Amino acid sequence: MFLCDKCGLCCTQLGGSSIYGGLDRGDGVCIYYDDRKRLCSIYKDRPMLCNVDKAYEAYFKEQMSKEEYYRLNYECCKKLKEKAGGNGNVSV
Repeated sequence: MFLCDKCGLCCTQLGGSSIYGGLDRGDGVCIYYDDRKRLCSIYKDRPMLCNVDKAYEAYFKEQMSKEEYYRLNYECCKKLKEKAGGNGNVSV
């Protein structure tokens, strides 16, 4: 299972994404992101593309191993955290 620390950075960086364009509220932030709580307001029922494990099974399992898919997702998490000024450490 992919370990998400629910930092919300992926939810606030949607601008320009054709995959997540329908979720962008117009400022690069997901329509389901709660700015006050800094969390997804529908996390348990989030879209499949926002669920790493479900997205892997539906779209990527024929293209790469789950380990590679997780590695790529953790790498993206790390880059988002570095961009935001964090240390980039992502729990695995």
